Amino acid sequence: MRAVIVCAVALGLITFPTLARPDGTKEKETDAKAKEGAKPTTLAATNEPAKNGGPASAERAAVEVELQRVHELLKVQAEELESQRSEFQQAIEEQRKQIEILRAELRSAHSGSASTESGPANVKVASVSAPSGSASVQPVSFPPGPASDQKPASPLSVRIGSADFTPGGWIDFTAFFRTTNVGSGIGTSFGSIPFNNVTAGRLTETRFSAQNSRLNLKVTANPGDFNITGFAEADFVGLQPGNVFVTSNSNAPRMRLYWVDVKRGKWEFLGGQSWSYLTPNRNGISPLPGDIFAGLQIDPNNHVGLTWTRAPQFRIAYHPNQNWAVGIAFESPEQFIGGAVTLPSTISAVYLGELNNGALTTTPNLHPDILPKIAYDGHVGDRHMHIEAVGVVRSFRVFNPVTSSTSTVTGGGGSLNLNLELLKNFHLIANTFWSDGGGRYTFGLGPDLIIRGNGTPSLVHAGSALGGFEWQANANNLIFSYYGAVYFQRNTSIDPATGRPVGFGFSGSSSSANRDVQQSTLGFVHTLWKNENFGGLQLIPVYSYVMRSPWFVASGTPKNAHESQVYLDLRYVIP
Repeated sequence: MRAVIVCAVALGLITFPTLARPDGTKEKETDAKAKEGAKPTTLAATNEPAKNGGPASAERAAVEVELQRVHELLKVQAEELESQRSEFQQAIEEQRKQIEILRAELRSAHSGSASTESGPANVKVASVSAPSGSASVQPVSFPPGPASDQKPASPLSVRIGSADFTPGGWIDFTAFFRTTNVGSGIGTSFGSIPFNNVTAGRLTETRFSAQNSRLNLKVTANPGDFNITGFAEADFVGLQPGNVFVTSNSNAPRMRLYWVDVKRGKWEFLGGQSWSYLTPNRNGISPLPGDIFAGLQIDPNNHVGLTWTRAPQFRIAYHPNQNWAVGIAFESPEQFIGGAVTLPSTISAVYLGELNNGALTTTPNLHPDILPKIAYDGHVGDRHMHIEAVGVVRSFRVFNPVTSSTSTVTGGGGSLNLNLELLKNFHLIANTFWSDGGGRYTFGLGPDLIIRGNGTPSLVHAGSALGGFEWQANANNLIFSYYGAVYFQRNTSIDPATGRPVGFGFSGSSSSANRDVQQSTLGFVHTLWKNENFGGLQLIPVYSYVMRSPWFVASGTPKNAHESQVYLDLRYVIP
């Protein structure tokens, strides 16, 4: 076939010799080489020697020259094609490198975003998603590994237009047992554990529930230079009628999270209802549930010692590089005193309309809570280290109708949190918080402030801590243990109208005025079955011991109240 093509080209060049190279350059070079004594071609060699002066020999010589010229032209063109092919391959390789760099930057910008709180079903040696409680049941999402280890997209993801819609969540069947009758349902009311000398303290509590089931939806899109993520989440621990457990068990849904996050370059903006900046992170300052630390316990009210809210807010964050992140959040405030604060008698009715005692939804607040946050994420070998610091500034204002005066006080606090992978898949956790007026962020187990006898506000010192570990022992077993505690300092005054003490923690105060509450927890997540296309099935047993100690207890009453509780959860996690 090649010989046929060569002959065809040769005939074409003989007929139209000027078309081979319009500028004539190669023709001249080839003719010169032919005149200098080019060797006879195969065709010439197979014929009888040329005879000088004969027409046939002249014609044969001309053919030999043309064939030699064709050979040289083909050789030059082959060299040019090879050079162009090499340059083309080099350009493709450069483009491939640029694409890999862009993919790495996108993975860094969306670190943890593939995990949409899908629960502990996503357990694997280097990356874990595990359960947690509700006022938050947070799964673990240990930091992602190299690009090749990234979790593939959910098989349930659907593209509509230019956006990806990814459902997530789990279906729970929970059995729980308590040694006292707290009376708060699936979520434990830590601040009202009954004493063992009252009826509730002598009765046990057992119940089955599906309330902790959870559904969420993540929507992502990338218009132009923007990366947009929307997230909505709900469970079934909402307000319920008194007869809900009699027949229908029609558990009410509630909104947990509902926000939109926009990233462009190194900047990030979020608006909606999300976890507070005071809630510890596992990764950076990301709002995604898989990047939040709320513990792995099943209790929807989380764990004593954890600082958190889920509140409407607006955030601004800046990511100077892959290790550092800094941001500021403006979160919905609340002037909270709870049910353990005694107000001065002459103004108590008025102030109950200005301060939330656990039942007011129209509290007048001065300004949003202001929370700056900074986080560092690094690696020692292949082990992840997360360190963060958070601050909070809060203001409280009340109006005294007796003196027609307005009083304002400003307080705040700070938190230092660590999540360190000391050994492969073994994470040490330490969270701390101290504040003047930050009781609300400790699950409302103590007040933000009291009102003095003269009607002015005074802040209550509040602190909390939570420590423990999480160990991914193998692909199917995750073991965890925590200890948490909260402390509230007494703050009292004298009511001028009665001469009696008011405030928080005075002698003779309510036994609900807790000095401290403590909780110890041990549990594990066992994966019974898992398939990336069909989800996973998990068994999650958790044991906790809770103790609360009030500032004052009446004579003959135990100094503290305590209980043991066991949760046993069977969970199917949506893939």
